[in-house]
Amino acid sequence: METSAARAFGEPVDLPIVVGVDGSEPSLRAVEWAADEAALRGASLRLVYASLWERYEGASVAHDLRKPSEEVMTQDIVESAEWRARRRQPGVKTTTDVLPEEPEYGLVRESHGAVAMVLGCRGRSGVTEALLGSVGVAVAGRAHCPVIVLRGRHDNQARSGARGRIVLGVSEKATHSAAVRFAVEEALLHGVPLEAVRAWRRPLHEPRAHPLITGRPGHLQERQAAETVEEALRDAPADLEVCRRTIEGFARDALLAVSREADLLVVGARRRQGHFGLQLGRVTHGVLHRAACPVAVVPEPVRWAAPPSGAWPPPPG
Repeated sequence: METSAARAFGEPVDLPIVVGVDGSEPSLRAVEWAADEAALRGASLRLVYASLWERYEGASVAHDLRKPSEEVMTQDIVESAEWRARRRQPGVKTTTDVLPEEPEYGLVRESHGAVAMVLGCRGRSGVTEALLGSVGVAVAGRAHCPVIVLRGRHDNQARSGARGRIVLGVSEKATHSAAVRFAVEEALLHGVPLEAVRAWRRPLHEPRAHPLITGRPGHLQERQAAETVEEALRDAPADLEVCRRTIEGFARDALLAVSREADLLVVGARRRQGHFGLQLGRVTHGVLHRAACPVAVVPEPVRWAAPPSGAWPPPPG
């Protein structure tokens, strides 16, 4: 049965959650995270390994399969990922595929037919763990569906609701935003509060706004930030617990700070005419590389089918 949300977006309700797997432990934990999400959404799971190489060099899959690493082939990688998914959520329908091409291209193409895409964040040292690889940036910047990158402590974030909140970074053009709708739906699905955050900065040479002009003490910029948050959430369901926050400072720093207490940080990314795919701004780049929790990058506009959870969201416009 179609949901009202799916009809509003003109999307089928049977789109899968796609996970890009590569045999690494972070990607296998991403499979577990995505399996939990698929179970909540009533969606299927599609596990995809995109690579030009026939053999895999690494220890994670070899350990799971009890094979020497030189004997692990591409099909073993998706089979190991499928085993992780079925162990985590036996009731979720799971399919696999191997794509003999570069992951940046294969995964972006897969995003055309996905409700969301989930990627693990690889790292082998203290420095590289802090930085997202080129594949993750390329896919998050060009995908046609929300992309969730599992940043932070994977052992903590492989289970849902570890910290009990979804955080939304509210952009300047947040009215009818796909990122807002995605964040609200995630909070409803997980049964946790939504914290909407917008940063503001006082111009260096601008004095405090006079109370007789603004109607109340305070900075004009802070008031405008609060109004932007309020406008973004004007259609949020009444039964959703929402925390509205304005933080003085740079947007990237504000979002990185609140990510320490979040299960998921949601940010939007807008398409630009004349460019190939999405061009991620500095704020989105910053949180993808440094956030302490998983990050969802939601393209604007997005082809997105909401899960069956009632009348939310209302049709755009």
